[in-house]
Amino acid sequence: MLNFVKLSAQMAGMSSHLAEEVSHLSRKSAWALSLLQELQQKQRQLQENFQQYRSGLAFTCATPVDLTPSLVTPFTDCHSVIATDGSQIAPNRHEIAYCYLLNIGRVVLHYGTGEYPTLDSVPEIYYKATDLYRARQWGISVEEWMGLQRRVAEVKNLTELCCGQTRSTPILALEDGSLIHWHLESYPPEARQEFLTPILQCWQELAARRIPLVGYVSAPRSVEVTNFLRLLVCPYAAPACQQHCAHLALENAPCSKLHPLRDATLWQKCLPPGYACGLWQSQARILSEYGEHQIYVTYLNIGDEVARLEMPAWTALDPHLRQQALRMVFAQVQKGYGYPVALAEAHNQAVVTSSDRRRFFLLLEQQLMQSGLTQFGISLKETRKRRSIA
Repeated sequence: MLNFVKLSAQMAGMSSHLAEEVSHLSRKSAWALSLLQELQQKQRQLQENFQQYRSGLAFTCATPVDLTPSLVTPFTDCHSVIATDGSQIAPNRHEIAYCYLLNIGRVVLHYGTGEYPTLDSVPEIYYKATDLYRARQWGISVEEWMGLQRRVAEVKNLTELCCGQTRSTPILALEDGSLIHWHLESYPPEARQEFLTPILQCWQELAARRIPLVGYVSAPRSVEVTNFLRLLVCPYAAPACQQHCAHLALENAPCSKLHPLRDATLWQKCLPPGYACGLWQSQARILSEYGEHQIYVTYLNIGDEVARLEMPAWTALDPHLRQQALRMVFAQVQKGYGYPVALAEAHNQAVVTSSDRRRFFLLLEQQLMQSGLTQFGISLKETRKRRSIA
Protein backbone atom coordinates (compact mmCIF):
# COMPACT_ATOMS: atom_id res chain seq x y z
CA MET A 1 0.00 0.00 0.00
CA LEU A 2 1.07 3.58 -0.52
CA ASN A 3 2.68 5.62 2.23
CA PHE A 4 0.98 8.97 1.65
CA VAL A 5 3.01 10.71 4.35
CA LYS A 6 6.20 10.05 2.40
CA LEU A 7 4.51 10.87 -0.89
CA SER A 8 3.30 14.31 0.20
CA ALA A 9 6.84 15.73 0.33
CA GLN A 10 7.55 14.50 -3.19
CA MET A 11 4.29 15.98 -4.47
CA ALA A 12 5.26 19.41 -3.15
CA GLY A 13 8.44 19.29 -5.20
CA MET A 14 6.51 18.08 -8.22
CA SER A 15 4.03 20.94 -7.93
CA SER A 16 6.74 23.60 -7.94
CA HIS A 17 8.43 21.93 -10.91
CA LEU A 18 5.19 21.87 -12.90
CA ALA A 19 4.50 25.53 -12.08
CA GLU A 20 7.90 26.42 -13.48
CA GLU A 21 7.23 24.32 -16.60
CA VAL A 22 3.94 26.15 -17.19
CA SER A 23 5.75 29.48 -17.08
CA HIS A 24 8.34 28.28 -19.61
CA LEU A 25 5.68 26.86 -21.92
CA SER A 26 3.73 30.12 -21.84
CA ARG A 27 6.75 32.00 -23.18
CA LYS A 28 7.43 29.32 -25.78
CA SER A 29 3.80 29.37 -26.91
CA ALA A 30 3.96 33.11 -27.55
CA TRP A 31 7.10 32.61 -29.64
CA ALA A 32 5.54 29.69 -31.53
CA LEU A 33 2.55 31.88 -32.45
CA SER A 34 4.89 34.39 -34.06
CA LEU A 35 6.54 31.53 -35.94
CA LEU A 36 3.14 30.40 -37.24
CA GLN A 37 2.61 33.89 -38.66
CA GLU A 38 6.05 33.75 -40.27
CA LEU A 39 5.17 30.36 -41.71
CA GLN A 40 2.35 31.99 -43.69
CA GLN A 41 4.98 33.92 -45.66
CA LYS A 42 7.57 31.15 -46.03
CA GLN A 43 5.40 28.06 -46.45
CA ARG A 44 6.54 27.18 -49.97
CA GLN A 45 10.22 27.70 -49.18
CA LEU A 46 10.04 25.58 -46.04
CA GLN A 47 8.22 22.77 -47.81
CA GLU A 48 10.89 22.74 -50.51
CA ASN A 49 13.58 22.56 -47.83
CA PHE A 50 11.72 19.74 -46.14
CA GLN A 51 11.38 17.71 -49.33
CA GLN A 52 15.06 18.19 -50.12
CA TYR A 53 16.42 17.28 -46.68
CA ARG A 54 13.69 15.09 -45.18
CA SER A 55 15.75 11.90 -45.31
CA GLY A 56 18.39 13.48 -43.06
CA LEU A 57 16.12 15.13 -40.51
CA ALA A 58 16.45 13.93 -36.93
CA PHE A 59 12.76 14.49 -36.15
CA THR A 60 9.35 13.62 -37.57
CA CYS A 61 6.96 16.40 -38.49
CA ALA A 62 3.79 17.23 -40.40
CA THR A 63 3.74 19.56 -43.40
CA PRO A 64 1.06 22.25 -43.87
CA VAL A 65 -1.55 21.73 -46.57
CA ASP A 66 -3.97 24.49 -45.58
CA LEU A 67 -3.18 27.00 -42.83
CA THR A 68 -6.63 28.61 -42.73
CA PRO A 69 -8.65 27.95 -39.54
CA SER A 70 -12.33 27.14 -40.07
CA LEU A 71 -15.45 27.40 -37.93
CA VAL A 72 -17.06 24.03 -37.22
CA THR A 73 -20.77 23.87 -36.41
CA PRO A 74 -22.47 20.72 -35.06
CA PHE A 75 -24.11 18.49 -37.67
CA THR A 76 -27.90 18.58 -37.23
CA ASP A 77 -29.25 16.60 -40.22
CA CYS A 78 -30.08 12.89 -40.10
CA HIS A 79 -26.93 10.79 -39.78
CA SER A 80 -25.36 7.76 -38.11
CA VAL A 81 -22.16 7.51 -36.09
CA ILE A 82 -20.40 4.16 -35.79
CA ALA A 83 -17.59 3.39 -33.36
CA THR A 84 -15.73 0.41 -31.95
CA ASP A 85 -13.35 -0.05 -29.07
CA GLY A 86 -11.61 -3.03 -27.56
CA SER A 87 -10.56 -4.49 -24.25
CA GLN A 88 -8.85 -7.72 -23.27
CA ILE A 89 -7.93 -10.27 -20.68
CA ALA A 90 -4.17 -10.63 -21.00
CA PRO A 91 -2.46 -14.02 -20.89
CA ASN A 92 -1.26 -14.97 -17.42
CA ARG A 93 0.88 -18.07 -16.82
CA HIS A 94 -0.34 -18.16 -13.21
CA GLU A 95 -3.95 -18.79 -14.27
CA ILE A 96 -5.54 -22.15 -15.02
CA ALA A 97 -4.87 -21.83 -18.77
CA TYR A 98 -2.56 -19.66 -20.88
CA CYS A 99 -4.82 -17.75 -23.26
CA TYR A 100 -6.14 -14.28 -23.93
CA LEU A 101 -9.53 -12.79 -24.67
CA LEU A 102 -10.43 -9.85 -26.90
CA ASN A 103 -13.73 -8.07 -26.40
CA ILE A 104 -14.79 -5.57 -29.08
CA GLY A 105 -17.46 -3.04 -28.15
CA ARG A 106 -19.64 -1.96 -31.09
CA VAL A 107 -21.91 1.06 -31.25
CA VAL A 108 -24.17 2.46 -33.96
CA LEU A 109 -26.03 5.65 -33.06
CA HIS A 110 -28.72 7.00 -35.39
CA TYR A 111 -29.87 10.62 -35.26
CA GLY A 112 -33.12 11.84 -36.78
CA THR A 113 -34.13 8.46 -38.25
CA GLY A 114 -36.04 6.93 -35.35
CA GLU A 115 -33.96 3.75 -35.46
CA TYR A 116 -32.82 1.99 -32.31
CA PRO A 117 -29.08 2.12 -31.59
CA THR A 118 -26.79 -0.90 -31.72
CA LEU A 119 -24.94 -1.51 -28.46
CA ASP A 120 -23.18 -4.84 -28.17
CA SER A 121 -19.82 -6.56 -27.86
CA VAL A 122 -18.10 -9.44 -29.64
CA PRO A 123 -15.74 -11.58 -27.53
CA GLU A 124 -13.15 -13.96 -28.94
CA ILE A 125 -10.75 -16.23 -27.10
CA TYR A 126 -7.26 -17.05 -28.42
CA TYR A 127 -5.65 -20.22 -27.14
CA LYS A 128 -3.92 -22.04 -30.01
CA ALA A 129 -0.13 -22.02 -30.31
CA THR A 130 -0.39 -20.10 -33.59
CA ASP A 131 -2.38 -17.40 -31.79
CA LEU A 132 0.00 -17.18 -28.84
CA TYR A 133 3.48 -17.69 -30.20
CA ARG A 134 3.43 -16.83 -33.89
CA ALA A 135 4.81 -13.33 -33.37
CA ARG A 136 7.89 -14.60 -31.54
CA GLN A 137 9.58 -15.15 -34.89
CA TRP A 138 9.67 -11.35 -35.15
CA GLY A 139 10.68 -10.73 -31.55
CA ILE A 140 7.19 -9.53 -30.59
CA SER A 141 5.84 -10.52 -27.20
CA VAL A 142 2.46 -12.19 -26.74
CA GLU A 143 1.15 -9.05 -25.00
CA GLU A 144 2.22 -6.81 -27.90
CA TRP A 145 0.74 -9.21 -30.44
CA MET A 146 -2.53 -9.27 -28.50
CA GLY A 147 -2.70 -5.47 -28.74
CA LEU A 148 -2.12 -5.60 -32.50
CA GLN A 149 -4.83 -8.22 -32.98
CA ARG A 150 -7.22 -6.13 -30.91
CA ARG A 151 -6.66 -3.16 -33.20
CA VAL A 152 -7.30 -5.27 -36.30
CA ALA A 153 -10.50 -6.63 -34.75
CA GLU A 154 -11.69 -3.10 -33.94
CA VAL A 155 -11.20 -1.96 -37.55
CA LYS A 156 -12.83 -5.08 -39.01
CA ASN A 157 -15.90 -4.67 -36.81
CA LEU A 158 -16.09 -0.96 -37.62
CA THR A 159 -16.02 -1.67 -41.35
CA GLU A 160 -18.58 -4.46 -41.04
CA LEU A 161 -21.00 -2.15 -39.23
CA CYS A 162 -20.48 0.70 -41.70
CA CYS A 163 -20.96 -1.47 -44.75
CA GLY A 164 -24.06 -3.08 -43.22
CA GLN A 165 -26.01 0.18 -43.10
CA THR A 166 -28.80 0.29 -45.67
CA ARG A 167 -30.02 3.87 -45.31
CA SER A 168 -28.57 6.62 -47.49
CA THR A 169 -28.06 9.04 -44.59
CA PRO A 170 -24.48 10.24 -43.94
CA ILE A 171 -22.28 7.96 -41.84
CA LEU A 172 -19.23 8.72 -39.72
CA ALA A 173 -16.77 5.98 -38.76
CA LEU A 174 -14.94 6.81 -35.53
CA GLU A 175 -11.78 5.18 -34.19
CA ASP A 176 -10.44 5.75 -30.70
CA GLY A 177 -6.85 6.94 -30.92
CA SER A 178 -4.35 7.52 -33.68
CA LEU A 179 -4.60 6.10 -37.19
CA ILE A 180 -0.79 6.27 -37.39
CA HIS A 181 0.74 3.10 -35.96
CA TRP A 182 4.05 4.60 -34.89
CA HIS A 183 5.15 1.52 -32.95
CA LEU A 184 5.34 -0.50 -36.17
CA GLU A 185 8.38 1.42 -37.40
CA SER A 186 10.68 -0.82 -35.34
CA TYR A 187 9.02 -4.07 -36.50
CA PRO A 188 10.33 -6.27 -39.35
CA PRO A 189 8.62 -5.70 -42.73
CA GLU A 190 6.78 -9.05 -42.55
CA ALA A 191 5.27 -8.18 -39.17
CA ARG A 192 4.22 -4.74 -40.38
CA GLN A 193 2.44 -6.22 -43.39
CA GLU A 194 0.78 -8.90 -41.27
CA PHE A 195 -0.80 -6.13 -39.21
CA LEU A 196 -1.41 -3.40 -41.80
CA THR A 197 -2.80 -5.47 -44.68
CA PRO A 198 -6.21 -6.26 -43.11
CA ILE A 199 -6.55 -2.70 -41.83
CA LEU A 200 -5.81 -1.14 -45.22
CA GLN A 201 -8.23 -3.56 -46.89
CA CYS A 202 -10.95 -2.36 -44.53
CA TRP A 203 -10.08 1.24 -45.22
CA GLN A 204 -10.32 0.55 -48.95
CA GLU A 205 -13.91 -0.62 -48.45
CA LEU A 206 -14.78 2.56 -46.53
CA ALA A 207 -13.12 4.71 -49.21
CA ALA A 208 -15.05 2.95 -51.98
CA ARG A 209 -18.31 3.77 -50.17
CA ARG A 210 -17.15 7.34 -49.38
CA ILE A 211 -17.66 6.83 -45.64
CA PRO A 212 -15.51 9.36 -43.75
CA LEU A 213 -13.16 7.95 -41.13
CA VAL A 214 -11.74 9.92 -38.19
CA GLY A 215 -9.29 8.88 -35.49
CA TYR A 216 -10.07 10.88 -32.36
CA VAL A 217 -7.14 11.58 -30.02
CA SER A 218 -8.04 13.17 -26.69
CA ALA A 219 -5.30 14.95 -24.72
CA PRO A 220 -2.82 14.57 -27.62
CA ARG A 221 0.90 14.70 -26.92
CA SER A 222 2.02 15.00 -30.55
CA VAL A 223 4.69 17.52 -31.59
CA GLU A 224 4.45 17.09 -35.37
CA VAL A 225 3.39 20.70 -36.01
CA THR A 226 5.89 22.28 -33.62
CA ASN A 227 8.56 20.05 -35.14
CA PHE A 228 7.89 21.62 -38.54
CA LEU A 229 8.52 25.01 -36.95
CA ARG A 230 12.06 23.79 -36.23
CA LEU A 231 12.80 24.56 -39.88
CA LEU A 232 12.20 28.24 -39.11
CA VAL A 233 14.45 28.12 -36.05
CA CYS A 234 17.32 26.20 -37.64
CA PRO A 235 20.42 28.49 -37.68
CA TYR A 236 21.87 26.80 -40.77
CA ALA A 237 21.08 27.59 -44.38
CA ALA A 238 20.21 23.94 -44.99
CA PRO A 239 18.43 21.85 -42.31
CA ALA A 240 20.84 18.92 -42.65
CA CYS A 241 20.69 17.43 -39.16
CA GLN A 242 23.14 14.63 -39.88
CA GLN A 243 25.70 17.09 -41.14
CA HIS A 244 25.43 19.84 -38.51
CA CYS A 245 24.00 18.27 -35.34
CA ALA A 246 24.77 14.55 -35.44
CA HIS A 247 26.89 14.91 -32.28
CA LEU A 248 24.01 16.44 -30.29
CA ALA A 249 20.98 14.87 -28.64
CA LEU A 250 17.77 16.10 -30.29
CA GLU A 251 16.66 18.07 -27.21
CA ASN A 252 20.02 19.91 -27.23
CA ALA A 253 20.00 20.85 -30.92
CA PRO A 254 19.76 24.58 -31.83
CA CYS A 255 16.28 24.01 -33.29
CA SER A 256 14.94 22.61 -30.00
CA LYS A 257 14.13 25.94 -28.41
CA LEU A 258 10.40 25.10 -28.55
CA HIS A 259 10.87 21.77 -26.76
CA PRO A 260 8.74 20.40 -25.05
CA LEU A 261 5.87 22.49 -26.47
CA ARG A 262 3.11 20.23 -27.80
CA ASP A 263 0.83 20.91 -30.75
CA ALA A 264 -2.31 21.00 -28.61
CA THR A 265 -0.77 23.62 -26.29
CA LEU A 266 0.07 25.78 -29.30
CA TRP A 267 -3.39 25.55 -30.86
CA GLN A 268 -5.05 26.20 -27.51
CA LYS A 269 -3.50 29.67 -27.65
CA CYS A 270 -4.75 30.64 -31.08
CA LEU A 271 -7.90 28.61 -31.84
CA PRO A 272 -11.21 29.92 -30.45
CA PRO A 273 -13.68 27.25 -29.27
CA GLY A 274 -15.44 25.64 -32.20
CA TYR A 275 -12.59 26.28 -34.65
CA ALA A 276 -10.35 23.76 -36.38
CA CYS A 277 -6.86 24.64 -37.51
CA GLY A 278 -5.86 24.06 -41.12
CA LEU A 279 -4.90 20.71 -42.57
CA TRP A 280 -1.48 19.12 -42.04
CA GLN A 281 -0.07 15.98 -43.64
CA SER A 282 1.78 13.65 -41.33
CA GLN A 283 5.21 12.55 -42.52
CA ALA A 284 5.63 9.60 -40.15
CA ARG A 285 7.92 7.00 -41.69
CA ILE A 286 5.43 4.19 -41.21
CA LEU A 287 3.07 5.95 -43.62
CA SER A 288 5.27 4.80 -46.51
CA GLU A 289 3.48 1.46 -45.98
CA TYR A 290 0.00 3.01 -46.18
CA GLY A 291 -0.08 3.45 -49.95
CA GLU A 292 -2.84 5.83 -51.04
CA HIS A 293 -4.23 6.11 -47.51
CA GLN A 294 -1.93 8.85 -46.24
CA ILE A 295 -2.93 10.47 -42.96
CA TYR A 296 -3.84 14.13 -42.53
CA VAL A 297 -4.25 15.93 -39.23
CA THR A 298 -6.25 18.82 -37.87
CA TYR A 299 -6.84 20.12 -34.35
CA LEU A 300 -10.29 21.07 -33.09
CA ASN A 301 -10.88 23.28 -30.06
CA ILE A 302 -13.88 21.64 -28.41
CA GLY A 303 -13.90 24.10 -25.52
CA ASP A 304 -12.46 22.03 -22.67
CA GLU A 305 -9.46 20.81 -24.68
CA VAL A 306 -7.95 20.75 -28.15
CA ALA A 307 -8.45 17.34 -29.74
CA ARG A 308 -6.33 15.88 -32.53
CA LEU A 309 -8.35 14.50 -35.45
CA GLU A 310 -6.66 12.21 -37.94
CA MET A 311 -8.19 11.43 -41.34
CA PRO A 312 -7.07 9.29 -44.29
CA ALA A 313 -6.70 10.93 -47.68
CA TRP A 314 -10.17 10.05 -49.01
CA THR A 315 -11.72 11.95 -46.09
CA ALA A 316 -9.25 14.80 -45.63
CA LEU A 317 -8.81 15.82 -49.27
CA ASP A 318 -12.52 15.85 -50.09
CA PRO A 319 -13.73 19.24 -48.77
CA HIS A 320 -17.33 18.04 -48.42
CA LEU A 321 -16.46 14.83 -46.59
CA ARG A 322 -13.92 16.57 -44.36
CA GLN A 323 -16.33 19.29 -43.28
CA GLN A 324 -19.11 16.76 -42.78
CA ALA A 325 -16.82 14.60 -40.62
CA LEU A 326 -15.67 17.55 -38.52
CA ARG A 327 -19.24 18.69 -37.92
CA MET A 328 -20.37 15.20 -36.88
CA VAL A 329 -17.39 14.84 -34.54
CA PHE A 330 -18.20 18.20 -32.95
CA ALA A 331 -21.84 17.14 -32.51
CA GLN A 332 -20.64 13.93 -30.85
CA VAL A 333 -18.42 15.88 -28.48
CA GLN A 334 -21.29 18.13 -27.45
CA LYS A 335 -23.60 15.17 -26.88
CA GLY A 336 -20.90 13.44 -24.84
CA TYR A 337 -20.08 16.52 -22.72
CA GLY A 338 -16.50 16.84 -23.97
CA TYR A 339 -15.85 13.41 -25.50
CA PRO A 340 -17.59 11.68 -28.44
CA VAL A 341 -20.56 9.79 -27.04
CA ALA A 342 -20.16 6.94 -29.55
CA LEU A 343 -16.58 6.29 -28.44
CA ALA A 344 -17.54 6.47 -24.77
CA GLU A 345 -20.35 3.94 -25.29
CA ALA A 346 -18.10 1.66 -27.35
CA HIS A 347 -15.63 1.68 -24.47
CA ASN A 348 -18.41 0.85 -21.99
CA GLN A 349 -19.47 -2.09 -24.16
CA ALA A 350 -15.89 -3.34 -24.49
CA VAL A 351 -14.57 -2.96 -20.96
CA VAL A 352 -13.82 -6.19 -19.09
CA THR A 353 -14.29 -5.70 -15.35
CA SER A 354 -12.55 -7.63 -12.59
CA SER A 355 -15.78 -9.56 -11.96
CA ASP A 356 -15.97 -10.38 -15.69
CA ARG A 357 -12.44 -11.72 -15.48
CA ARG A 358 -13.28 -13.95 -12.52
CA ARG A 359 -16.38 -15.29 -14.25
CA PHE A 360 -14.36 -15.94 -17.42
CA PHE A 361 -11.84 -18.13 -15.63
CA LEU A 362 -14.58 -19.83 -13.62
CA LEU A 363 -16.42 -20.71 -16.83
CA LEU A 364 -13.15 -21.89 -18.37
CA GLU A 365 -12.51 -24.12 -15.34
CA GLN A 366 -15.98 -25.67 -15.67
CA GLN A 367 -15.43 -26.35 -19.36
CA LEU A 368 -12.07 -27.99 -18.69
CA MET A 369 -13.63 -30.25 -16.05
CA GLN A 370 -16.45 -31.23 -18.41
CA SER A 371 -13.80 -32.22 -20.94
CA GLY A 372 -12.24 -34.58 -18.44
CA LEU A 373 -9.25 -32.41 -17.57
CA THR A 374 -8.43 -32.29 -13.88
CA GLN A 375 -4.70 -31.50 -13.71
CA PHE A 376 -4.95 -27.74 -13.77
CA GLY A 377 -5.12 -24.88 -11.32
CA ILE A 378 -3.73 -21.46 -10.57
CA SER A 379 -0.12 -21.15 -9.41
CA LEU A 380 0.81 -21.04 -5.74
CA LYS A 381 1.97 -17.45 -6.21
CA GLU A 382 -1.45 -16.37 -7.49
CA THR A 383 -3.14 -18.31 -4.68
CA ARG A 384 -1.03 -16.57 -2.04
CA LYS A 385 -1.69 -13.13 -3.56
CA ARG A 386 -5.42 -13.67 -3.44
CA ARG A 387 -5.25 -14.64 0.23
CA SER A 388 -2.92 -11.89 1.37
CA ILE A 389 -3.43 -10.69 4.93
CA ALA A 390 -2.67 -7.08 3.89
